[in-house]
Amino acid sequence: MNHFVHALAFSAEKHKNQRRKDAQITPYINHPIELVNVLVNEGGVMSWDVLCAALLHDVIEDTQTTEEELVAKFGKKVTAIVKELTDDKSLAKDVRKRLQIEHAPFASHEAKLVKLADKICNLRDILVSPPAGWDLQRKQDYFAWAAAVIAGIRGTNSKMEKIFDGLMDQVHQIQ
Repeated sequence: MNHFVHALAFSAEKHKNQRRKDAQITPYINHPIELVNVLVNEGGVMSWDVLCAALLHDVIEDTQTTEEELVAKFGKKVTAIVKELTDDKSLAKDVRKRLQIEHAPFASHEAKLVKLADKICNLRDILVSPPAGWDLQRKQDYFAWAAAVIAGIRGTNSKMEKIFDGLMDQVHQIQ
């Protein structure tokens, strides 16, 4: 539990000046907290390593956090999960998206759980409060890409996969 609270505080500090791209420009920390909520309350996931990794899943990618810093604070296991979820920002966006599809089937079970929760949260956000400036095509493209990523990790958590599928059924409701 201490480890988890430390991860929450660490993530909040690292993301304190970041905002989501939704119309309300909500604080970024809401996103990793929502992942934990999905994992625990909808997926039944109780692994502290997975929950800590969910809180930290974007810190290397989106902040000045280093892998070494994560290892020192949270250990090799949590850091390894976070690294699996980290895109290489030096690559073009289309390449990063393609690599997520290609690498997803080979990720650890723990990373797959976080990835599934992340896609659920992102689809919900697009349905309820999409990023400002995203047109219909871009929203539909995101749904299609998310489906391709999740196709590679089927069998990870049936409860969350059912939720994901329900969200995919709502793609026609996007405006």
